[in-house]
Amino acid sequence: MKRTQFSLGFIVRRSMVHRRVRSLAALLALTVSAAVATTLLTLYVSLNRQLHQQFRAFGANIVLTAPDGSTLPSETLATVRAIAGSESRIVPFAYAVAQTADGAPIVVAGTDFNAARAMDSWWQVSRWPNAAAATPGSPVAAMVGTRAQGFLHGDDFPLTYNGHTLALHTEATLRTGAAEDSRIFIPLAAFTAWTGQSASTLEIQAPGSAAQVEDLLHRLRAALPGVQVHAVRQLVESEGRIVDRTRSLMLSSLVLIALTVGICVLATLTASVLERRRDFAIMKALGSTQHQVALLFLLEAALLALAGAAAGYLLGSLCAFGIGAWNFHATIPPLWQAAPAVLLLNLFVALLAAGLPMRILRTMEPATLLRGE
Repeated sequence: MKRTQFSLGFIVRRSMVHRRVRSLAALLALTVSAAVATTLLTLYVSLNRQLHQQFRAFGANIVLTAPDGSTLPSETLATVRAIAGSESRIVPFAYAVAQTADGAPIVVAGTDFNAARAMDSWWQVSRWPNAAAATPGSPVAAMVGTRAQGFLHGDDFPLTYNGHTLALHTEATLRTGAAEDSRIFIPLAAFTAWTGQSASTLEIQAPGSAAQVEDLLHRLRAALPGVQVHAVRQLVESEGRIVDRTRSLMLSSLVLIALTVGICVLATLTASVLERRRDFAIMKALGSTQHQVALLFLLEAALLALAGAAAGYLLGSLCAFGIGAWNFHATIPPLWQAAPAVLLLNLFVALLAAGLPMRILRTMEPATLLRGE
């Protein structure tokens, strides 16, 4: 048994050394296949993760509102946190229409500044207020929209709601280009103490794919039957389309490259069999079985696939790093999970390409070949 293994290893080594042109051609094709597969897989996983992070910067993708202008039940926030999970960001909002000193109506929103800052990082805020730093008796810190500033006189101003007056101080200004520019934001605790109203809206920024967001949407609706739950379709559908197109592009590229490399390796291995047909004929004439000859040929293909996978993985990781740095200004580390997939792809391509040459091997008759026919 040891003698047979030594003979197979010796023959494979001599074959790859003395026919290095064909071996290098097959190795180069398998290296290119592994490099492209590694690059695509690494870019897909890394960019997919970054896409989720970029879409999370655009704000909430699920909104919960109380029906008919009422407020949400007190247990709603705890229920949503339990269902959405710790990775989801949740921001409560409460709204009221107050009057300025001139009697002009203006929308006031109570919220959690820290949670809003984490979710709505795209808001252009001069300086986020620190609600925890407020002292009793002092004016309440407010974040004023750029359009709402036109209704106020100075940084210190009073607002009245249902006969209750609240002194406010402009801590920051806000610009979003949307309805937030016409509102004044204050801490939710101060808003509730002033108006007696709790949160009427919850904005949720849920991570995951479009399917995962839809699943969360259904679970929230089932757990909160009296609350209106809807998705921000523009964000959910846009993210889903981009991810689906990226996946389709990656899969189609991998299939096309695998077919191209398979044809190249098939041609190389077929030429190698035809070139060594007398050697295989001598092996059969000396008593080698068809199984041993096929094992020798498959071993050569597997070794080339293994070497190509190792070289291609390193090259592909470097390519993905370079593409991420030059085109996306992002650091894309090597994806270790891609190594087994790349190796299996290379083995599949190499062994599949070895199918036709093995059929040629089975049909070879030693006596005919040795006579020169």
